[in-house]
Amino acid sequence: MAAVETDSKAPFSLDSYHVSEELGFILPEPLVDLPPYYKPWMDIALRVPELVQSHELRSHINQMPMLSSKFLQKHRELRLAHLALSAMTMGYVWQEGENDTVETLPCNLAVPFWEVSQRLGLPPIFTHADGVLANWRKRDPEGNLELLVSLPGGDSVRGFFLVTLLVELAAVPALRSIPTVVNGVGCGDTEAVARALENISQSMEDMTDALKLMQVHVEPAVFYGIMRIYLSGWKDNPSMPKGLVYEGVQTEAMEYSGGSAAQSSLLHCFDELLGVKHEEKSGAFLTRMRNYMPPAHKQLIQDISLQPSLRSFVQQQADERLSQAFQLCVTRLLTLRSYHINVVSRFITVPAARARQLRDQSRDLEEEMISRAPTALEERGTGGSGIMTFLKTVRDQTKDAFLPETN
Repeated sequence: MAAVETDSKAPFSLDSYHVSEELGFILPEPLVDLPPYYKPWMDIALRVPELVQSHELRSHINQMPMLSSKFLQKHRELRLAHLALSAMTMGYVWQEGENDTVETLPCNLAVPFWEVSQRLGLPPIFTHADGVLANWRKRDPEGNLELLVSLPGGDSVRGFFLVTLLVELAAVPALRSIPTVVNGVGCGDTEAVARALENISQSMEDMTDALKLMQVHVEPAVFYGIMRIYLSGWKDNPSMPKGLVYEGVQTEAMEYSGGSAAQSSLLHCFDELLGVKHEEKSGAFLTRMRNYMPPAHKQLIQDISLQPSLRSFVQQQADERLSQAFQLCVTRLLTLRSYHINVVSRFITVPAARARQLRDQSRDLEEEMISRAPTALEERGTGGSGIMTFLKTVRDQTKDAFLPETN
């Protein structure tokens, strides 16, 4: 690849994309409380699991005062408000499971949730940006973490969101290396690109290792039988075929997908950097998931996609270290996706098969939990995708990014 003039434009940087040097896409130092005016929101949001369990959440929300969102001024205030309102919304919709859902979200919740969502550029539903990126604080000086807001599922909910947070954290060195790759390709610096790609592949390995903690901290029966429905949306969901009316916003029902790993910006960035292409159906789902990300993160993915092709640069340089570094990145991305399939099998596919077997049998407590799980989502992810087919297709398309074999 011919060297590109770099004097005519500023080097590529992460400065304008709300990416933290230390935390990547994670929101630094999320607020733990809102101004006193919003106490009615926080009082309910912090009690969602217990109010769902006692079947009182809907009545508490129906009695909640209508509050204006105009007193939320700062970005962190808006993010905490979105987290609180989204947790209340998931609890309200799914309090009675899949067989007694609601068609309308009351205006005292729907209107401020819509307003906050519009200001943030996020959809009015619980997203990865809420449950993972903006839902943490340090519990003690040692750095042990806890959630700000939870959903039904006890310790497994905490484990699920905090392990996912650790995966995001493991990716930070890779994110920091992306500008080095882009600028190195631009000026033909083979050594800088190779070194940055080696950092990225190490980071991907660390992400896979972090993901392995899911097996330690999350009970499959709890995830499948309790948690999963509270992460589910009202798009591509047979339990809510009409979607949800946001009262006071518009009279027609709206459809939004539930939280999904595809809403993390990480793998989207890696795909664009490495030139991984997805076929029409899986690609359309992944592209739609970008609308569930903070707009600055979505813009970063788009801007990486507009840079000169790294893969072409590697092929043209014919440098052994560079080629090996690129191939290792694709290998590690493939390994990460394969391990994610393993996790999904453990937490969705295997429990789904057990649930079908157990419905007509006497059961112990764990089996009871699995057998009562939502049937409508049996083979689907919380984002609404046909999960295994989708993940295996995306994984297999990653292989196409490998450089062709040379003699």
